[in-house]
Amino acid sequence: MNAQLHHLNSDRSAANVLENEQEAIVVAQDLAERFKATASRRDRERLLPYAELDALSKSGLLGITVPEQYGGLDVSNSVLAEITAILAEADGSIGQIPQNHFYILEALRTDGTEEQKRYYFGRALAGDRFGNALSERGTKTVGHYNTRIIRDGIGYRVNGRKYYSTGVLFADWITIFALDEEERLVMAFVPKGTEGVEIVDDWDGFGQRVTGSGTTALNNVYVHGDAVVHHQKGFERPTTIGSVGQIIHAGIDLGIARAAFAETLDFVRTKSRPWTNSGVEQASDDPLTIARVGQIAIRLDAATATLERAGRKVDAAQIDATENKVVTATLAVAAAKVLTSEIALEATNTLFELAGTASVKLDLNLDRHWRNARTHTLHDPVRWKYHVVGNYHLNGAIPPKSGAL
Repeated sequence: MNAQLHHLNSDRSAANVLENEQEAIVVAQDLAERFKATASRRDRERLLPYAELDALSKSGLLGITVPEQYGGLDVSNSVLAEITAILAEADGSIGQIPQNHFYILEALRTDGTEEQKRYYFGRALAGDRFGNALSERGTKTVGHYNTRIIRDGIGYRVNGRKYYSTGVLFADWITIFALDEEERLVMAFVPKGTEGVEIVDDWDGFGQRVTGSGTTALNNVYVHGDAVVHHQKGFERPTTIGSVGQIIHAGIDLGIARAAFAETLDFVRTKSRPWTNSGVEQASDDPLTIARVGQIAIRLDAATATLERAGRKVDAAQIDATENKVVTATLAVAAAKVLTSEIALEATNTLFELAGTASVKLDLNLDRHWRNARTHTLHDPVRWKYHVVGNYHLNGAIPPKSGAL
């Protein structure tokens, strides 16, 4: 580590060291039980989960994708998606917050220098959280950027304004996505509290209410020369950057769907009344209700299996990033994202369909599952994933290299 990076070192105490994937899953399940108990109140009162994110940092889960040669567990992508689903089932907002963290670590693995990998992977293992300053409003498309990074001596200066900066309120590091003088996309790491970085808690979406997705204003922010990763390189050749980012999104949707399904079962068993003409004594004996529950259960299993399969394809592409393996992973993840998005919306709608009028009471706050699903599934349009998969099979068109695929 050179002098420029050394002075950025965090004082955070070391996180727990996880020994294997099964331990990581157990730790996620334990955290999920804690998070679930207060998830509804956080959503209803918009109580930001600072303590919960500190617990997540301490758990060691934020370092599970760090490669083994840098001291990490390097979990399979199926396990990464499952851990995401476990956390999202407990609290859809908390499940979403680390998505950008893991995307950034994958981009670092792909395109960072050895020194950058050693340093930033080390910070992830210590429990540091990486937040994003990525999305902008007012550009031609979501893939265009007005934020600029220009040379200033041995470092850089960044100016711009970002919106929907998921998790930025809780981040130890702000990862800024900007265009350099040659219109190349870079990632620039600055520590929390850097002069010129203004974080505004102004996210007012009706779902994912406590993700900390505020505005990030960048006013002549100084960035050290060795804190810039040339992110553009990750889309000039076959890589798994997009697949890793998307499989985590799929895990979030799956977790939200599972939460809604569990609420459905509990409500129908304990609170719902049977329909007048059903001829049964309790709602859980209604044959139409039973069939609908079975339908959701089957689709949840199908989405879970597809997500697990996609994870294996991403694993293979990470090991050997040939175009064929990366395309196979991209298509598999796209399929998983389609199924998880659809089951998230279907399961959250079905909760009210089967539970009945009593389930819409404000004090129950069951609508948070639908609001979370509806909000999160807007990230990347499913209709374009159908197009990518169909265009490949029908016309042999290679999917675009993108963080959204």
